[in-house]
Amino acid sequence: MSLFVQKFGGTSIGDLDRIRDVAAKVATARDSDHRIVVVVSAMGDETDRLADLAGSITSTPSPRELDVLLSTGEQVSIALLAMALEALGCPARSYTGTQVRIKTDDVHTKARITHVDCERVLKDLSNGKVVVVAGFQGLNEAGDITTLGRGGSDTSAVALAAALDADECQIFTDVAGVYTSDPRVVADARLLSVVTFEEMLELSSLGTKVLQNRAVEFASKYNVPLRVLSSFVDGEGTRIVSEELLMEKPLISGVASNRDEAKITICGVPDKPGIAYRVLGPIAEANIEVDMIVQNVSEDDKTDVTFTVHRNDFDAAMKLVENVAGDMDARSVSGDNRIVKISLVGVGMRSHAGIASRMFEALAEESINIQMISTSEIKISVVVDEKYLELGVRTLHAEFGLQDGAMQG
Repeated sequence: MSLFVQKFGGTSIGDLDRIRDVAAKVATARDSDHRIVVVVSAMGDETDRLADLAGSITSTPSPRELDVLLSTGEQVSIALLAMALEALGCPARSYTGTQVRIKTDDVHTKARITHVDCERVLKDLSNGKVVVVAGFQGLNEAGDITTLGRGGSDTSAVALAAALDADECQIFTDVAGVYTSDPRVVADARLLSVVTFEEMLELSSLGTKVLQNRAVEFASKYNVPLRVLSSFVDGEGTRIVSEELLMEKPLISGVASNRDEAKITICGVPDKPGIAYRVLGPIAEANIEVDMIVQNVSEDDKTDVTFTVHRNDFDAAMKLVENVAGDMDARSVSGDNRIVKISLVGVGMRSHAGIASRMFEALAEESINIQMISTSEIKISVVVDEKYLELGVRTLHAEFGLQDGAMQG
């Protein structure tokens, strides 16, 4: 019998009718002689509601107590889904992350999984039960409840699939799979039948909201067969595989975009060793992630440093840089929180030259000015003004023939 780990997000179980629909889907899979472990998120916007409750009490809730509160959303989901399964005559057993013993490190609200104890899960599976596990949560060495951060249920599912040596980890979402671009931006975006772990990791980190990038990292590290499917429409979805299993390597697999970008520039600081650390060190200490960085040499042994952060961190980062600028006698500090990042992703880039120039030319023909550029082996990202996001994405999608899978070279 095949073993599948199926994960359903908050939208998929947003109300009781949807929970019943998920139960019917799971029961059908079990009736097809599959062993099934289900990982679920909290219902709908329940996690946001709980976070708002905490914020109503205090603006600075204890991370430990916040984890205790937020983890209750999944406890409701697993119990209701187990009840719905049993109402269909399908034996089921629900477990919280602490009961399964999904062990994590000690970082509350952003914990990382270190070990999964599968003994109880395997015993129930051998007795013919569907096992329903709360995603997003675990416990640390002290026995405290921890949570894995937004999208953490994806990581829970992949970790369970790895520990159980599952035949496939199936992530059910509100979309049919992974597309060549956001269908809300590009009307003729095409559903991809397969992408590589590396491409999916880039797409996830660059703004594609289908999978949490930590889940993709985990799946790649432990070679967990991964598939993204729709909870609402039948279909094969998108398989995520290792590169060696991909027979044809398309030049470009997708165009990703991210609106959550902001840019900060500090001008006229001394051009000497250690300057980048003096500028960015306080940013790192404040736990603010920096994405793209550009340092330019200017006049009179001075330099300019530009970097991007998440838009939510813009105000805090600006204050830190303004403090640094005063200490360094910098000429000026400026910021822009109305920028976006557009990226091309494809493993075929490794063996093809001229992709960047083709990308830049296509954007130039639409009078889209490029403010920053970042590259890797399989990715080219540019920062442009926010007003050009949709035009830029559509232009590149058409330029590389992604709408019909045409030859891109």
